[in-house]
Amino acid sequence: MAEEVFELTNVKQFNQFIKEGLVLVDFYADWCMHCITMFPIVEELAEKFKGKIKFTKVDIDGDQALSKKYNINTLPTFILFKDGEIKEKIIGTFYTEPFVEVLKKHIS
Repeated sequence: MAEEVFELTNVKQFNQFIKEGLVLVDFYADWCMHCITMFPIVEELAEKFKGKIKFTKVDIDGDQALSKKYNINTLPTFILFKDGEIKEKIIGTFYTEPFVEVLKKHIS
């Protein structure tokens, strides 16, 4: 995992991390092949948006409370937060460029 992508393991840590700025959360599971496919793309995005967007991962099997709170029913699911509020929910796999376009529209 790239240094820029942090793994959060509890609700308190999660709430603190998403509180300020733009944060993209990757909800994933180790058994999800589509999630595994997205790992390198998320790392590439983290590098590309370094200093503009924080990136984190949440294992849905490790923290089911967050999965329920954000209604995560399909993997992978990505949620973009700004100052703790949901700005965009992205479900499924994507190539880098379409993902870049989605993220760019939220950078002021």
